[in-house]
Amino acid sequence: MPPTPALMFQGTGSNVGKSLIVAGLCRLFARRGLKVAPFKPQNMSNNAAVTADGGEIGRAQALQARACGLEPSIHMNPVLLKPESETGSQVVVQGKRLGSHRGRAYWNLKPSLLPAVLDSFARVSEGADLVLVEGAGSAAEANLRAVDIANMGFASAAQVPVALIGDIDRGGVIATLVGTKALLSDDDNRLIKAFLINRFRGDPRLFNEGLRIISDRTGWPSLGVAPWFADAAKLPAEDSEDLASRAGQRDGVVRIAVPVLPRIANFDDLDPLRLEPSVALTLLQHGAPLPPETDLVLIPGSKATIADLAALRSFGWDTDIRAHARRGGRVLGLCGGYQMLGRVVADPGGVEGPPAQAEGLGLLDVETVLGAEKRLARVTGAHRASGEPVEAYEIHMGRTDGPDTSRAPFEVEGRPEGAASPDGRVVGAYLHGVFAADGFRRAFLAGFGATDAGFRYEATVDATLDALADHLAAHLDVERMLAIARAGV
Repeated sequence: MPPTPALMFQGTGSNVGKSLIVAGLCRLFARRGLKVAPFKPQNMSNNAAVTADGGEIGRAQALQARACGLEPSIHMNPVLLKPESETGSQVVVQGKRLGSHRGRAYWNLKPSLLPAVLDSFARVSEGADLVLVEGAGSAAEANLRAVDIANMGFASAAQVPVALIGDIDRGGVIATLVGTKALLSDDDNRLIKAFLINRFRGDPRLFNEGLRIISDRTGWPSLGVAPWFADAAKLPAEDSEDLASRAGQRDGVVRIAVPVLPRIANFDDLDPLRLEPSVALTLLQHGAPLPPETDLVLIPGSKATIADLAALRSFGWDTDIRAHARRGGRVLGLCGGYQMLGRVVADPGGVEGPPAQAEGLGLLDVETVLGAEKRLARVTGAHRASGEPVEAYEIHMGRTDGPDTSRAPFEVEGRPEGAASPDGRVVGAYLHGVFAADGFRRAFLAGFGATDAGFRYEATVDATLDALADHLAAHLDVERMLAIARAGV
């Protein structure tokens, strides 16, 4: 059998828009009737999604799968790195936690992961008409090339042609593209078949001379210039660095404050609230005080609960949150945030680092013990107070027990989930994604006096993917992309 047509999109650096472009192209080609599948050999993100086959992958690949009309699979992102510290990450291979590794240890481990990456690529390719592959970071990380499995190392092993993306918004795009050519070996350069420019503001025709210079210096043809896509903020982000540019509404009936933790995880929980017209969402950066008019403090998920609890204290947020609760304000903790609300978080086995135990905020009468077994599950249930159905996912290590679990806010597949204080003003749960359910979100916000503004989250995501596909079709040479994929290397 001939290989399935595939095209890999690599970048001149991190956060140049690879994920968004692949998502838009997935929707574009799927609308043409092609069976399209996304693939990313290696991802680094604490924003993960749980798959139907019981594993986890990067959130971007879950969005890309949605754009294709597919269920997310562990094989769409076979290696996922979830940073736990400045020097170490949890390593997830084909959906399952392999362990935690520091930089040098992972360097030594990487070559052994290539067979799993190629196996997953073969599985994703089976039955597809087109596979769109996303690289990671920069294509020209020459110091990493010997053990690379994310960019040219994968493209070379799988013999997949490459299109290189440059981000003009950050400046120096000509130098980064030409510099990439200069740094790559002849063999790797032969894999690059074209380039494109992303995030142009203004009239793209003004960059025609820039395109000519890049093509003259590299020999690569241009696939076009994609203007800035303003509605990108309506789609789930993968990189926590994007949070700073994703402020919520400036006004709204319900004022929600979110402390942005150093190891914040699964922060797409915030997206439905951030986009909801009745909500004014404030993302508290390090050291920022809690606004006095806050109605709800939402403590998000964390990849390193004990470390983020220490950071929360160092920023003075523990004092602010306790004072807010004493004044009758409401507090909600999700996953790691739920664990922080209890009396104690214990890590006797050193799951997150050296064995440790930390005092929690003491706003819920529960205790958490972290364990090596990770719970990964997609679940359905209901919010007990309103009866509204929810679809959610769990992705956590640890068990939380105590008297306040007797007032669990959710019923999930026949069991109670979460905990609440006796007055019901402090609530925690392990459920991610509950605010995507329009009915539950509407009922929850009604408790703060908000009325239904007609916003529908899931419909907004799909409409935005369609708009992104139209945007790319209008500005990029998608026919040449398809021809490159079909021609191979």
